[in-house]
Amino acid sequence: LCFLENSFVIIMSLEGNQAVDSELEKFLTVEKVKTQFHEQVHHITDVCWDKCIDKPGSKLDGKTQACMINCVERFIDASLILTNRFAHLLQGSRS
Repeated sequence: LCFLENSFVIIMSLEGNQAVDSELEKFLTVEKVKTQFHEQVHHITDVCWDKCIDKPGSKLDGKTQACMINCVERFIDASLILTNRFAHLLQGSRS
């Protein structure tokens, strides 16, 4: 009898979990996007650091700061251009 009661509780729980599954899926999607964003930030930082920083100091000089800003802006510009281009190509292939 206990097994049947437990099975019933599990089945009812699974049926009631559809809303929970939807919320969990949304949460996981948001967390995945956050992770991708953080990975992108780290990648940009690595690329621009290697390009602009000759030797670490206590603070960034004007030239280094300008290089970092320009590098990040160009990286973002290139990423947006590529993303838009791929989206356009994907739309064209669906038509």
